[in-house]
Amino acid sequence: VQLQASGGGLVQTGGSLRLSCAASGRTFRTNAMGWFRQAPGKEREFVARINWAGSTYYADAVKGRFTISRDNAKNTVYLQMNSLKPEDTAIYYCAADRGYSDYNYYTEGVYDYWGQGTLVTVSS
Repeated sequence: VQLQASGGGLVQTGGSLRLSCAASGRTFRTNAMGWFRQAPGKEREFVARINWAGSTYYADAVKGRFTISRDNAKNTVYLQMNSLKPEDTAIYYCAADRGYSDYNYYTEGVYDYWGQGTLVTVSS
């Protein structure tokens, strides 16, 4: 499975961006999709997840501002980011999980495939 993330860019505080992550290859092996991010000098952290049934999970820092969704026909997952803040500046990575369980969904080790990342910069 290959994941291609896109949609990053430079935006002002309060603005919006939509990230996309297109999956190709043996996509039937992916059941849940997630987004993580890594800010300069920090560890990579969980942002959001959507499982095979459409259930969603969010980090507290983005809850109410970010929305994850998926289009199964296009094998694509999206991350709509609104009310962006400078602290949202990071490289955003999409990831795919082959499993059906949401146990420990916020940990990197749960995910089997990773995209290359797309940079989001929020200016103050």
